[in-house]
Amino acid sequence: MTASSAAEHDAKGVEQRAMGVACGAHALHDGYTDLIFVMLPIWQHEFGLGYAALGLMKTVFSGALAGFQIPAGFLAERFGPSIVLALGTALAGIGYVFAGFSGGVATLVASLFVAGLGASTQHPLGSSLIAHALAGPRSLKALGTYNFAGDIGKMTLPAAASLLFVVLPWRHALMLLGGLGVVAAAAIFVAMPRVATDAPVQKKSADAAARGAPPLYGFPLLLSVGVIDSATRMAFLTFLPFVLTAKGASLPTIGASLTLVFAGGAAGKLVCAFIGARIGAVATVWLTEAVTALGIVGLLPLSLDAALFLLPMIGVALNGTSSVLYGSVPELVEPARRTRAFSIFYTGTIGAGAVSPAIYGVLGDAVGVPSALTVVAAVVLLTLPLTLALRPALARAIASP
Repeated sequence: MTASSAAEHDAKGVEQRAMGVACGAHALHDGYTDLIFVMLPIWQHEFGLGYAALGLMKTVFSGALAGFQIPAGFLAERFGPSIVLALGTALAGIGYVFAGFSGGVATLVASLFVAGLGASTQHPLGSSLIAHALAGPRSLKALGTYNFAGDIGKMTLPAAASLLFVVLPWRHALMLLGGLGVVAAAAIFVAMPRVATDAPVQKKSADAAARGAPPLYGFPLLLSVGVIDSATRMAFLTFLPFVLTAKGASLPTIGASLTLVFAGGAAGKLVCAFIGARIGAVATVWLTEAVTALGIVGLLPLSLDAALFLLPMIGVALNGTSSVLYGSVPELVEPARRTRAFSIFYTGTIGAGAVSPAIYGVLGDAVGVPSALTVVAAVVLLTLPLTLALRPALARAIASP
């Protein structure tokens, strides 16, 4: 009995450490990812950049993040997840330290590539850590908490940066925030539990066998919707500081406005999950994407105060769609292929978010920010017919529990 109690205590300790490490890493890495949006106006003024060049800044970071997620998993299999996640976190922080030292655009771009390379380790290793430390329904709940932790980082780190800019030059503030990543890397290496990383063999249930393989077209359609949704989100966030600047917003106000969007986005992941469970994934995507398009267009003529009031509602719709899409992946893929499907889905959506700022940045240089954002709002409506085409596949999956 005593041995059993000790084993349960040890298992609980492993779970708590896994949650702490994964959620902490997710918060820090997502905070680093969205810190770029606060920096864009500063870099524009410092280096005299156009919108295309600024979009390229975000694309370099997000491209490295998206492109090296699968290699990060291979490295973790060879050298261990604790070493790879710790080194990745340190690398992300060092990238921002170098960005603070940068004296030109080329150095800044190289620094952002280094930071993105380090950030690529977090999603595959953090989610894998939780999945192996906890099992069954508890794992699903833990992964939901892990996803929410990323939104906490998106809210807090840009806000902290905006406050630091009041008392410190931006270079010193960036070095300080980058140093936080190096400290966190050491904590991750020490605290991260050494859990088994062998994936359990998934057996096809009788229900799954009865309904047969999911339609082949389902997952590609879902991925297409996710790609458009992610591209819209990143394009909007890239242009938002400049829309607010044109309305007379100060740098601290821009940081606060991004925090409002991210706070709405965090709430959206929870709210839209409940809505999706009640009215279905297709109807929820229609609702969130329509609200996103209307919110983006409606933001343009508003005053600064009215725009700030609208931003949390845009954030709910902007991020809420992704939670519904992510939750639909298991319904459209056979159990044995779900790990690969999630990897493809993450890479595709993050990759779209990486490329879209550069593409829409070129458009912004050509026609101006308001017109470019109008195009962004129009493109997101393409998800509506795609989602309708997806309805039969989702209905078939849900019909057979």
